[in-house]
Amino acid sequence: MLPDGNVLIVNGAGSGTAGWENGRDPVLNPVLYRPGNPAGSRFEVQNPTDVPRMYHSAAILLRDGRVLVGGSNPHVYYNFTGVMFPTDLSLEAFSPAYLDGRFDGVRPAIVSPAGGVGVGYGEKFVIRFTVSAGAGEVKGDDVAVTMLAPPFTTHSFGMNQRLLVLGSEGLRSVAAAAGSYEVTVRAPGSGNLAPAGYYMVFVVHREIPSTGVWVKLH
Repeated sequence: MLPDGNVLIVNGAGSGTAGWENGRDPVLNPVLYRPGNPAGSRFEVQNPTDVPRMYHSAAILLRDGRVLVGGSNPHVYYNFTGVMFPTDLSLEAFSPAYLDGRFDGVRPAIVSPAGGVGVGYGEKFVIRFTVSAGAGEVKGDDVAVTMLAPPFTTHSFGMNQRLLVLGSEGLRSVAAAAGSYEVTVRAPGSGNLAPAGYYMVFVVHREIPSTGVWVKLH
């Protein structure tokens, strides 16, 4: 799950079964799923890797918006030679299109809170962020704040994934600095929505996310 609400489908085999050397046709092209697009235009094929990432591969969202991709081991034990898909311990970074330099002019940057701040269930907190003055007026409808649980990947599935769009109670310009804004948001109301722990919080402006900050929800 990505901070802009889209989903990256990455790694794995196109045929066969996941483990015990039965997977074939490695999926080298990640696919981006855009749930907000009209039916028939929700899947976008992305640029490929040249490294097969089969069973026991991993994909983890990083705070800067990249996705760390690594591993591959479709064997009972580690087999580095003499097999169709050797055990692979390398790492790559996948950069979604929102990191393209052409979006730097509208990309927000969180000023506060600093990483590691604690937030209670249902608590309001203020996020201050900046956007390049050249981006023009920043409107409330163009801004969202998302909160993502850090996932862990095992057995071909990214577990613990959870994305929440935080309720906003107003965006205001900070008069002391051009291009500086504050938005008041409310943390999830209970552990049913978001179990206690650390989350990455992003400001998303015109579908382009900031670098995230860590928030401890309790």
